[in-house]
Amino acid sequence: MSRIGKQPVAVPKGVEVSVSGTHMKFKGPLGALEHEVWDGLTVEYRPEERLIQVERKGDDKNSRAMHGLHRSLIANKVQGVAQGFSKRMELYGMGYSVDLRGKSLVLQVGFCHEVAFELPDGISVDVEQKSAQNEIPAKFVIKGIDKEVVGQFAATVRAVRPPEPYKGKGLRYEGEYVRRKEGKAFAGLG
Repeated sequence: MSRIGKQPVAVPKGVEVSVSGTHMKFKGPLGALEHEVWDGLTVEYRPEERLIQVERKGDDKNSRAMHGLHRSLIANKVQGVAQGFSKRMELYGMGYSVDLRGKSLVLQVGFCHEVAFELPDGISVDVEQKSAQNEIPAKFVIKGIDKEVVGQFAATVRAVRPPEPYKGKGLRYEGEYVRRKEGKAFAGLG
């Protein structure tokens, strides 16, 4: 049996859950999300205990894999509408900066042009420090209720200028370790 799939999902107070067949709706203080459950699974919501239990109909390999996956997706939706998700980002590099203009995230990361990203629906960005100095990074936070959308947008932004190993310049997640390399050794003149 799936160790993840058999664990019930606790629903916090303030979150409403409705199940109709394979379609689920979650409504909480931060917003509303929907989830379509795979056909080989059944979902039971017990409102008196505030628990969601996911069970599988068969015992084949695909059913076991989907059991744990959909239980985790349901838990993420419940947590998203209750608390939300965030990714903290840091931008290292002299002269690099981050700015929020309307519904666009604008980065200056060493190119001859600015890189702008249109914010997806349900995503907000808070800029904590606009420009990077010597060893002080520019910082911003990507927030939203859908974990998948927050993570994908953060990965897309990071891909513009991933951290390079020599000077450590570029975008990275807060707390991400960047393995530094030593530059070329100076040979000297004979």
